[in-house]
Amino acid sequence: MDGLPAPSPWILRWAHLVPTGGAVFDVACGRGRHLRWFASRGHPATGVDRAPEALAILQGIAETVEADIENGPWPFAGRQFDAVIVTNYLWRPLFPRILAAVAPGGVLLHETFAQGNETVGKPSRADFLLAPGELLRAYGGELRVVAFEDGFLEEPPRFVQRIAAVRERPGPTRHRYTL
Repeated sequence: MDGLPAPSPWILRWAHLVPTGGAVFDVACGRGRHLRWFASRGHPATGVDRAPEALAILQGIAETVEADIENGPWPFAGRQFDAVIVTNYLWRPLFPRILAAVAPGGVLLHETFAQGNETVGKPSRADFLLAPGELLRAYGGELRVVAFEDGFLEEPPRFVQRIAAVRERPGPTRHRYTL
């Protein structure tokens, strides 16, 4: 895919939870490996990143917003998406905004580095490593957790934490999710 790394296996594994044709939002999207994948499957895609050179290659593929989401205003206030994707990125103050961006019936797929990674590489600063169960605490109270993993992956060697969670639609009908 234009020299980009392949989409995360975690994202691909749980992509079936994204409603057909649903709008996808990628937080800190970089060069858009996930946006491209979802857009190629008919999903309107939106990404935010602070690097204009990364966003430039996404023109015509996805809506892009250049913004410093750590130090500036959140450019998506009031907007919700059928899928919110976060990979290899952690800025804890954004947890509430990420959560608010998940529409009813939508899915959150979040995967990033966890404590222990400092023993095998970067990132190694505690600010960039999730504590055990942190994604569950951040999102599990409002979203229905479909899958959660916290551990070591061999290739490349890294410690990760990842969650797939859905925001149930209001009403008496409980959704059935294929695992």
